Amino acid sequence: MLVTWRYRERGSILETLDPRSRWISSFLVLFSITLFWDVRFLLFFFALVMFQYVLSRLTWHETRRAWIFILFFIVVIVGLNAVISGRAGPSSVLYGTHTYWEYTITLPIVGWPIHINLTLEKVFFAFTQIIRMLSMAVLFFIIPFTIDPRTYGVTFSGMGLSDRFAFSMDLAFRFVPTLARDFSVTLDAQRARGFEIEKVEGGVIAQIRKLAPLVVPVTMNAIADGEDITNALDLRCFGMRKRTWVQALTYRKRDYALIAFALAVFIGSLFIRFGLGIGAFWMPDWFINLVPPAG
Repeated sequence: MLVTWRYRERGSILETLDPRSRWISSFLVLFSITLFWDVRFLLFFFALVMFQYVLSRLTWHETRRAWIFILFFIVVIVGLNAVISGRAGPSSVLYGTHTYWEYTITLPIVGWPIHINLTLEKVFFAFTQIIRMLSMAVLFFIIPFTIDPRTYGVTFSGMGLSDRFAFSMDLAFRFVPTLARDFSVTLDAQRARGFEIEKVEGGVIAQIRKLAPLVVPVTMNAIADGEDITNALDLRCFGMRKRTWVQALTYRKRDYALIAFALAVFIGSLFIRFGLGIGAFWMPDWFINLVPPAG
């Protein structure tokens, strides 16, 4: 498994907050981030979410795989796409005037020309996109590490969502660690029978075939567990009427303060973006002078 959520008590201030206040404030900050393309505002949000990460008391060892996956996805996919095409950005990026490098590729057989140009607008937009997406990712990926999974259902139910949706979200968050546990158990069982995963070689198709002793049992076990949960819910007439939950959540002053802060950030972002008309894509003049065009 790439990531397995491992919640444990760390004594952080985030754990003392009501999970509902954390979800509500996180979505408010997320909506605020999506309003801006200006890196100056995005750096503020990045600092804000990193401050939250520090408060969570997570260690590099615990989140290393999550960081690697997020950084790889953002830098390679989002960053390169922004540099090469400039898509998903404003027209000032797509039709940048400060061209640094350009090249035309002709496709064989059909003879279609593909023009690729690298502008300073695209380069800075890629940096802006990385900060933007990284802020969104860090904002949410620490939640499974810092919220007790036993409270997921009552959290979403307490936010006014239906019991069906609340329990579905509860199962969804539990699915990844459960699947990881089953994979680990199956791997140990197959190793005890002489299966050596370290010696799996060959092409992609050959490797998939050789991994069948791992993939098939894990998949079948996940399907069987899903059917057992479905039957258990049907036997209890789940969804027929309002359900009660074992845990009870209560808002405290710190929770109201967190929601009020996030709401103030969101309202302030709306005013800055639409009231003052600030927050569109921005590139500093010093960056243009720093990178002279190629001769």
